[in-house]
Amino acid sequence: MTKYLFPPAPVYSLPVQGSDARFPVKRIFCVGRNYHAHAVEMGRPVDKSSMKPFYFIKDASALVESGATVPYPTGTSNYHFEMELVVAIGAAGFRVTEADAARLVYGYAAGLDMTRRDLQLVARDQGRPWDLGKNFEHSAVCAAIVPQGELGVLQSGSIALQVNGHPKQTADLSQLIWNIPELLADLSQYYHLQPGDLIYTGTPEGVGAVVSGDLITGQIAQVGSVALTVGAAE
Repeated sequence: MTKYLFPPAPVYSLPVQGSDARFPVKRIFCVGRNYHAHAVEMGRPVDKSSMKPFYFIKDASALVESGATVPYPTGTSNYHFEMELVVAIGAAGFRVTEADAARLVYGYAAGLDMTRRDLQLVARDQGRPWDLGKNFEHSAVCAAIVPQGELGVLQSGSIALQVNGHPKQTADLSQLIWNIPELLADLSQYYHLQPGDLIYTGTPEGVGAVVSGDLITGQIAQVGSVALTVGAAE
């Protein structure tokens, strides 16, 4: 038996709809600026004809299940929500084609990419990595995984978010700049995708700040809903 100096990290996982088995999470990939209107509101328009998708990574330890209350994070005064479709990978794939991408998909979930926007923008404008703004505790919120089943590869469906019941984000998955097969084909050129990987596919326009006491709720057609309560700062 291997002896460790301290307990190894736990296995982070998510519930699976209709199953008593949980989905173990390996890595969390996030797609930046994948809706045109959001790219514009962030001051960085996207031209698909001359640009490729770009990604950032969150640690699996950033994962938090839907319905939780999380503390307002340290180091920021501009804590933002981003509603996203999450793709759960269930099969290994490397350099896959768009036509072969569907076999990698285990299922989908509704997720929130929580962001320390002020720190992200400082890093972006200084040409530095986004880690402080994106990869922090409780920043990857996710609901239960819905197995792909008859859903196939999602091409359309409403995606929406509310704060304290007030609409903030409303769009359709058909507005993704790079759709699911395109993302999986591209990302698999750089990584050996593995079962347990999650891909947050990008957020629509309408992102904004929340404060302690706010309730964030979001829904994706055919996939489900996600919720998060912002607690007091630590």
